[in-house]
Amino acid sequence: MKWALWLLVLFSVAVAVTLAARYNSGYVLVVAQPYRLELSLNLMAVLLLALFFLTYFILRLAVITLRLPAEVKEFRSRRRREKARSAMLDGLKAFFEGRYAKAEKSSAAALELKESPVISAISALIAARSAHELGKYTRRDEFIAMAESNAPKEITVRLMTQAELLLDEHRPEEALKILRSLHTAETRQHAAALRLELKAQRQLKNWDAVLSLLPQLEQLDATDITRMKQLRRQAHVENLKSRTLNPQALQEYWQNTSSTDKRDSKVAAVAARAYSLMGDCATARQIIEESLDSQWDSELAELYAQCLGDDAIRQIERAETWLRAHPNDASLLLALGRLCVQRELWGKAQNYLEASLSVEPGYPAHLALAKLNEKLDRPELAKDHYGKGLELALRRLDAREQA
Repeated sequence: MKWALWLLVLFSVAVAVTLAARYNSGYVLVVAQPYRLELSLNLMAVLLLALFFLTYFILRLAVITLRLPAEVKEFRSRRRREKARSAMLDGLKAFFEGRYAKAEKSSAAALELKESPVISAISALIAARSAHELGKYTRRDEFIAMAESNAPKEITVRLMTQAELLLDEHRPEEALKILRSLHTAETRQHAAALRLELKAQRQLKNWDAVLSLLPQLEQLDATDITRMKQLRRQAHVENLKSRTLNPQALQEYWQNTSSTDKRDSKVAAVAARAYSLMGDCATARQIIEESLDSQWDSELAELYAQCLGDDAIRQIERAETWLRAHPNDASLLLALGRLCVQRELWGKAQNYLEASLSVEPGYPAHLALAKLNEKLDRPELAKDHYGKGLELALRRLDAREQA
């Protein structure tokens, strides 16, 4: 429809010009001594129009000729850019598919084109990650060096990748140096960098540093709460274990531990064992009691009877108050049985130990009953419990080996 309208307009203009030329009798006189040239006005108009189009064509041709080198250069640059991006995308796709050899090859091809700093950095780091997955660590380091030379301003992505790969290779000291340089380059805290630093400190077993990093991650809301709790628990447990043979260091550490962390059953269990080994049963019992009052834990309840003091009656009474809330806890019943044995309450001890076995058969309860029956001069019953306890212990050992 559009072309039809243009054709109609063109014919209309042609008809109008023809009619105007038919009734136009004017002429043009061109004088150039000694020559005189007389032309009709219509012919002069046609010649001027032809001259205009000829001039326009020559100028247009000249402009195109002059712009041709730049257009050829732009065309080649565009082709190189498209080729580089295509190779980079092929490398990314192959990397996420787990085809690391192809990913390295495609990314290296994109890197050679040197299209832009960003694409060069991404291509070099994908190639580095692929080489790392293939175990070619020297080649990996070469690609990282290429990323630094081709894209010197892309600092964060390069250093983060390098630190992560070093940690995967279990080289935490070198990773920490890189992360410190990243902190210097960054104007604000980098959550992912803090997580990598946390991983490095864990590999170095630097648990004090782990505890100092966790609040920073909490402020950035960068780690799952459950995961944070597990890491804090692990750090406290390892720190307590390392101070077991140093009473002063253990005392100072425990005093500086927050009340919330003290009530954690796993942390409390390690602390109680440490104090028990030092012979400070009063502190061990206090730690267990405060933790169990806050949060029940069967493992901790069983530990309550392992460090016996002179006030076993008070311990029995305290444990029996817990029993009202947890009547079917086998570990608590076992602890009560052991406490009663220590006070020579043979009947209560037997009842509690048998109740523990009825809830959950276990080697410790059978062993405690065997020793009790030996004291009561019942060798046959003692032998029976020794045999049952040994059978349970062997069965659990086999299950662990199969798992």
